[in-house]
Amino acid sequence: MPQNSEGSLKNLVTRRDFLKTTTVAGAIAFPAVLKSQPAGTPSPINRLNVAIIGAGGRGGAAVQGMKDENIVAICDVDSERAGASLKTFKERYPEEATRQEGAARFDDFRKMFDQLGNQIDAVTISTPDHMHFPAAMAAMKLGKHVYVEKPLSHTVWEARELSRVAREQKVMTQMGNQGHAGEGCRILKEWVEAGVLGDVREVVSWTNRPFYPPWREPVGAFNPPDHSKFIPVVPKTLNWDAWLGVAANRAYDPAYVPWKWRGWWDFGTGAFGDVACHIMDGAYWALNLGAPTAVEAMSTGASKVASPLASVVTNYFPARGSMPALKYTWSDGGIMPALPVELEIGRDLPAEAGTLLFGSKATVLCSFYYDSVRIIPEVKMREMGPSLPGKTIPRVKDGPFAEWLLACKGGPKAGSNFDYSGPFTEAVLLANVAIRSRRRIEWDSKAMQVTNLPEANQFVTKEYRPGWL
Repeated sequence: MPQNSEGSLKNLVTRRDFLKTTTVAGAIAFPAVLKSQPAGTPSPINRLNVAIIGAGGRGGAAVQGMKDENIVAICDVDSERAGASLKTFKERYPEEATRQEGAARFDDFRKMFDQLGNQIDAVTISTPDHMHFPAAMAAMKLGKHVYVEKPLSHTVWEARELSRVAREQKVMTQMGNQGHAGEGCRILKEWVEAGVLGDVREVVSWTNRPFYPPWREPVGAFNPPDHSKFIPVVPKTLNWDAWLGVAANRAYDPAYVPWKWRGWWDFGTGAFGDVACHIMDGAYWALNLGAPTAVEAMSTGASKVASPLASVVTNYFPARGSMPALKYTWSDGGIMPALPVELEIGRDLPAEAGTLLFGSKATVLCSFYYDSVRIIPEVKMREMGPSLPGKTIPRVKDGPFAEWLLACKGGPKAGSNFDYSGPFTEAVLLANVAIRSRRRIEWDSKAMQVTNLPEANQFVTKEYRPGWL
């Protein structure tokens, strides 16, 4: 493992009994790309100097979202996947892509920060879940604004730390649960605040994920790949050591890369981590849910190393101000909730995902990203339509990337900034603590501890491979 100079990443966050500050990868000679500017100040023509960490897959959306800024660096451990995203970018935005062609290329964000740290204003992070924290923390410690794909972190403790450091560093942040910037989440919150639903004591969400193997090939493979007879060759385009990052060292295998990492605890957060930050978002925000006090889970197909094929999770939230205590039930793997009595005969719930909020005055059905928010049955929606409240929450123009960029340039904070998305991610990832513990857990948010099952606290955090934190 290469060693780093005592510079940009030396004094990252530490945690008693788990983490020790170490130095990371050393500097290599690389030409400067643009003239240095103070971090967080707009570049010429009101453009930010942006670095992309993770350009393949979902990172392709980040590249396109930054098209009007100065992309000064692109970092991806897989040059082939990154190249495919950049090719698409050039096809869709040829003029902008031509302007960005001078961006420096890296396969290790530590080297990128060592070489270009003083030339970067903001960073987008679209890596596997286990690398969100080290990349975001490194960027924020250098005073960079950060946009991090969901879930914000790999563990509960990481989410708490990212929120804390973002406040300390006074940087602009955003988690990539893009529905939060949409119309539907705002409509739902306006209805709740106006008392349209009445008292909400129960919420149900569901999804058909993980509906694809690629998470499990073959389906039912709950153990690490067997390398006793054969070890696959690492693709020439992949920096496997950098892909592993903070995870424990192991041989490369296509069972992990590029997409299948979501099903392995060391890298991903399963179906819950994949989409709950989308599907639960509107309800969580509108109802000011905060932290649950207890979580119960049932699952099938989980193991010590792999996430479930399906699960049912029940979260218990306490009363909040005038809002009563609430039970929030989640199901994935295609497990559908019972059809509510309010739903018209012959009508079904959306199979991909959705959310039901059961209020004392009205029941609301929401789609995956809250693109659709409707009182059911439809006849009641039509009856209540004239009395529904108007818009009281400011709308977002041009989506979450634009919202974050505006914040970086002196505008209002983005809606899913870490003060919101950090606690939200904590609540989401507690489900995985319950799944992995296979017992009801009782949660003390202030102490950040499971109080009834001390052994479950091992899943609140994790160990890190030396050289990355």
